Amino acid sequence: MANSENGFFDGFGGKYVAEVLRRTLDELEVSFKDAMQDESFLKELETIQRDYIGRETPLLFAETATKILGGAQIYIKLEGLANTGAHKINNAIGQCLLAKRMGKKRIIAETGAGQHGVATAAACAKLGLDCTVYMGEVDVRRQQPNVAAMELYGAKVHAVTSGSRTLKDAVNEAMRDWAANPDTTHYVLGSALGPAPFPDMVREFQSVIGKEVKRQAEERKLDVEALIACCGGGSNSIGFFAPFIDQASPRLIAVEAGGIGPGVGENASRMTGNASRDGIMHGYKSRFLLDEDGQALPTRSISAGLDYCGIGPQLASLGKKGRIEFTSARDEEALNALKFFAKNEGVLFAMESAHAGAEAIRLAPTLPKNKAIIINMSGRGDKDVFITSPVFRHDAWLEFLHAEIERLESDKDIHDAKIMN
Repeated sequence: MANSENGFFDGFGGKYVAEVLRRTLDELEVSFKDAMQDESFLKELETIQRDYIGRETPLLFAETATKILGGAQIYIKLEGLANTGAHKINNAIGQCLLAKRMGKKRIIAETGAGQHGVATAAACAKLGLDCTVYMGEVDVRRQQPNVAAMELYGAKVHAVTSGSRTLKDAVNEAMRDWAANPDTTHYVLGSALGPAPFPDMVREFQSVIGKEVKRQAEERKLDVEALIACCGGGSNSIGFFAPFIDQASPRLIAVEAGGIGPGVGENASRMTGNASRDGIMHGYKSRFLLDEDGQALPTRSISAGLDYCGIGPQLASLGKKGRIEFTSARDEEALNALKFFAKNEGVLFAMESAHAGAEAIRLAPTLPKNKAIIINMSGRGDKDVFITSPVFRHDAWLEFLHAEIERLESDKDIHDAKIMN
């Protein structure tokens, strides 16, 4: 599980930030390395992982899905059973615990699908830290359940109205906040990207997933052919793959958002698309969807967590080397995978994770029955009810929304009448 060399992974990575943040990042790197050697910090982290996050998460044999598809045995790492419903809590707890150790009182974060925002808000509530979350206005609208959860945990949610109003713009706003308040504030970056040392930090805190999978597979004596994970910025995939990177096997497969097609603005495929190029954005060098002037191109995905225009630098490096195989799944394939695993395994994938499920459905029938493939179900699909219900049950959902509006308006009339009296 190789760390970066001076913040770089074969030319990708680095620390491309304003001078005001360079000192803060240098201090963060020193504190992180010290904490990783501190037995008391590691013990506290392990205790919180067990008692609060609910680790270890199960490795489920998808028996019915395996029989239907034929070929390889399918296993699912149920990160959706972690507290707050996704893998994001692993990194949020780690970074918030580190920030508290550094004497920081205020936490900021960016979020796309909302799971990182929820996880950070929950971690702050648990550890007694102030929390502000930046979220694109588009994502606020389509992820209202997660916005409500963040606010219940006590976080302040800022809807970002600039640019495309999605994750890219939320990152911009969070970086501006951090640059203005470096002494009191720690930025809990949610994916394995950004300026060093974030790619190493996030991979380290998420590697608990891969370490558990390795142990669980060995205990069951599985002959694992491939590990499959969805890939936006890359926190769930790099954590899942981490203990296996320096080995020749198993195959490591990262699934990007294929959106609705191959055209510019129709997907978020940085490694498999035709609009990707090397560039520098948000403090690091990697592969991005950029125009000829180096400006971010629009992206599209049914999953809010996969529509970022860039990818983590270590993932870009491993993809260039061929250690990680990159593929993509379109929106329709992800929706079909979500239905397939829900119906046949009683497991409700998040839309992001369903992209990995789609690749498993393609791959399993091509492999021998004595082989195993493991999907990282990075989150569960409760949060996506506002996305999936209009697709799967359009008329009933519309009727429900109309009824809710009528009920809320009626309740408002009653409430206003009580105030007037």
